[in-house]
Amino acid sequence: MTRVTTTSGPVVGREKAGVFLFAGVPYAAPPVGALRFRAPLPHVGWKEPLECRRFGAAAPQVSTGGMTDPSPVRWSEDCLTLNIQTPSLDDGRRPVLFWIHGGGYRTGQGAIPWYNGAAFCRNGDVVVVSINYRLGALGFTDLSALDGSYATSGVNGTLDQIAALKWVRDNIDRFGGDPEKITIAGESAGGFSVATLLANPQCQGLFRGAIAQSGAGHHTLPPAAGRVVGEHFLRALGADSIAAAHAASVDDILTAQSTVIRELEARAGFVNGLGLPVSPFYPVHGNAVISQAPIDAIRGGAGRDIALLTGTNQDETTLWGYGKVDEARLQQAADGLNAAIPLAVHRRLTPQASAEELLIALTTEHMFRIPAIRLAEARAQQGASTWMYLFKWRSQAAGGRFGATHALEIPFAFNNLGQPGVPAFLGPGEPPQGLADHMHEAWIRFIRSGDPGWAPYDLAARTTYVFADTSAPSVDPESAIRQAWEGLR
Repeated sequence: MTRVTTTSGPVVGREKAGVFLFAGVPYAAPPVGALRFRAPLPHVGWKEPLECRRFGAAAPQVSTGGMTDPSPVRWSEDCLTLNIQTPSLDDGRRPVLFWIHGGGYRTGQGAIPWYNGAAFCRNGDVVVVSINYRLGALGFTDLSALDGSYATSGVNGTLDQIAALKWVRDNIDRFGGDPEKITIAGESAGGFSVATLLANPQCQGLFRGAIAQSGAGHHTLPPAAGRVVGEHFLRALGADSIAAAHAASVDDILTAQSTVIRELEARAGFVNGLGLPVSPFYPVHGNAVISQAPIDAIRGGAGRDIALLTGTNQDETTLWGYGKVDEARLQQAADGLNAAIPLAVHRRLTPQASAEELLIALTTEHMFRIPAIRLAEARAQQGASTWMYLFKWRSQAAGGRFGATHALEIPFAFNNLGQPGVPAFLGPGEPPQGLADHMHEAWIRFIRSGDPGWAPYDLAARTTYVFADTSAPSVDPESAIRQAWEGLR
């Protein structure tokens, strides 16, 4: 029997091919009943051994059937669990990778096969933790206007992540890990989360490194936008009190959540404090948990003692698809993004590009690449150790339509090209295993030493490592495009 005694109680896991797995381990009390919309509380614990051989339920969500997790999602409000993979249950004090899943703060779970950490365990002697946290309306609806005791309701999903980090700090040595060698990492909303935690004083001492993949410090809601989301949510739910919100079923909450998303994402002017269009049910800043926009806190020096690896993919927004794009639609989008200058530069550099290709370039830059560069710039001004990458390997799926799309880098970093769903995402042809080995090794090196193996990012050279068929560091790649966005929101 594979058994470990944690601060919460004994857990029983399983071993496969030299890697131990403890799945569905509770790290906080179930956020149900009176704890709905409340900050996470410690678990009361258990005395008898808890079976942890099966992944816990995901947070309640409306499944999108996306490429990373096409299977139906088993969800429950009782979702605050984490998964641990380790090479050995000894006192080896190994570095730890703490993974936060993406999904727009609405979908996803730590159990997605793309996040299987076995390769990190075997190749890097690393302990891997993945977590579930509250999503959507249950994790990020500001209800404080109704009742001041719900002041954390707009950031409870973030507090879940912090609670999981504290549980790992207190227990990971029992699984062969070192609580002083934790690197947090995530992609998309997981990358946004990494930047938010990096900027948070409550996380001081909880981790020494951070990896933000396709996610930076711009994606939180200011208080006014958070209040708008809360008002729309209560109206859609037909609730005029906290008691009514507590009485609603989870299915009704998810239905109301979908209504709010439709209403607000179609509303002009629904933006964050930087003037960027945003989605509802993102973390709300301007409170005791997230005092200001993460990028502003980082510009002020928050997290400067933490090593950061960050970057984006070349064609992020092809994953969503835009259908037919004509010149009028392109121009309308460019106006909405305040991107007239970048569009002009793209036209000059790539005169053969179609309207759709130009729209993909602008939206990729606006949502992902430029925020990542500004995160690196902010840290460079503070003298913080930062490394930048750009992933350019192009998927061959769908006739090459995806290119280097959003989330494509995940199975390369985890060295999981054979996991379910990945071959279809890569497309026909020989899998680029050499590139996966190379990228995976860079991630291992960063997790172990805080240095992925190329020159840090600074404001002079702006060294960026380009992962592609032929990978190499590049000095200020696509500098004309970067410069075109300077001074623009």
